Amino acid sequence: MRFRFPFQRELPFQFVYELFSLLVSIILVHAVYVTLIRPLATADLEEQAVRIEQDHGYVAERSVYVVVRDLEQEACFILMLWALAIMAYKGNSVIRERMLLHEDLIPIAEGTKIFYSDARSFERHIRSLPENVVQSFLPRCLLAALHRFEASRNISDASATVESLCRAEGERLDSELSMIRYIVWAIPSIGFIGTVRGIGQALALAYQAMDGDITGVTQSLGVAFNSTFVALLLSLVLMFFVHQLQLLQERLVLESQDYCGSRLIRHMEIGPKGPA
Repeated sequence: MRFRFPFQRELPFQFVYELFSLLVSIILVHAVYVTLIRPLATADLEEQAVRIEQDHGYVAERSVYVVVRDLEQEACFILMLWALAIMAYKGNSVIRERMLLHEDLIPIAEGTKIFYSDARSFERHIRSLPENVVQSFLPRCLLAALHRFEASRNISDASATVESLCRAEGERLDSELSMIRYIVWAIPSIGFIGTVRGIGQALALAYQAMDGDITGVTQSLGVAFNSTFVALLLSLVLMFFVHQLQLLQERLVLESQDYCGSRLIRHMEIGPKGPA
């Protein structure tokens, strides 16, 4: 017999997914940097150095590979890819839940009235649906409203139960975005770290600039400005997707509340006992 301690729990799928997506993001981004970005950036810098030596009036063009070649930019891309993977998971979950809004989960004909004694039969119908459907938010909301109506025999209580569940679901969905919001905050912070590092390197090479060699100073300042530029740009892109995901979640909650009101609560009636 296998014993399990009370505090032992199976790892939730979402945690495993987030951890796996982080590892995949690190591997993919680092592989691209090692095999493509850094070799091309080094080649571009060497070519520009040769041209500057040959022609002092040469103005070097900014290469994309040079702009994103540093460690800070690599970390920013890893975090962005990780955040997009998490948002894709949450967005897919919300879309699947919203698909239930187009299903007739409670077969009630127009003009039919539901008395408190009918609630249990409708509960059994919902619970007979597939397990993954029953665990979704909309069926849980319907079950809670039916259970409350049967227990209190009050339509207002059933409506209040739906509103309370929708409010709690909205707060839960919003709290689950905390990790994504942290990543969106962390990306510009990493960019500022690159800025501080680049300025520090430039100050350390100030003696070379006094001797007329400004190559090291300009490259260090490039690190400073490029890291901030890339970090802010990526954070802008992520914030757009965060707001789109938040909009989907808010629509799910509002439309679920409307569904319960139009498909269930408006059919409820306090009256004589209906059929068992």
